[in-house]
Amino acid sequence: MGILSGNQQKEPMHYGEIFGVWSFALGSQAMVAGYQTFINHAGDQDLKNFLQDTIQNVIRPEIEQTTELLKQNGIALPPAPPERPTANLEDIPPGARFNDPEIAAAVSRDFAAGLVMCSQIMGQCTREDIGAMFGAFHMRKAQYGDRILRMNKEKGWLVLPPMHVKHQEPVHA
Repeated sequence: MGILSGNQQKEPMHYGEIFGVWSFALGSQAMVAGYQTFINHAGDQDLKNFLQDTIQNVIRPEIEQTTELLKQNGIALPPAPPERPTANLEDIPPGARFNDPEIAAAVSRDFAAGLVMCSQIMGQCTREDIGAMFGAFHMRKAQYGDRILRMNKEKGWLVLPPMHVKHQEPVHA
């Protein structure tokens, strides 16, 4: 039996897969700490709920799956930052706070970057199980990206780029 046939879990990971999975796990762990900080700064309850839901139902499951994959393959895990304590919004000086539109924009950016990273890892995989795992991550990130986009629109936080409107040039005879 060849090296790339048979049981996927028994196939070795190549260096690109290792680097992609390890980097993804590292970034995801950092996002938990960052989003916990955002929760402390957020004033909008819908935004806080979205951040908590994202940590519990998107980021933590992805960390569990990627770190388990790394462990199974004998790869050292990336360091995880400590959990952030809960803080009272009123204790954060106004000039030092992230405001809700800034938080929502950062989360939107993170989901967009996550889609690109998942696509990149999927494209370099030779192990179908790893590609499928990141395909599932990609789909969940797209769904949550749509949710934060809707929230940005509903709350008036979406900053639109300049719109291009095609104008007809006057005809000179």
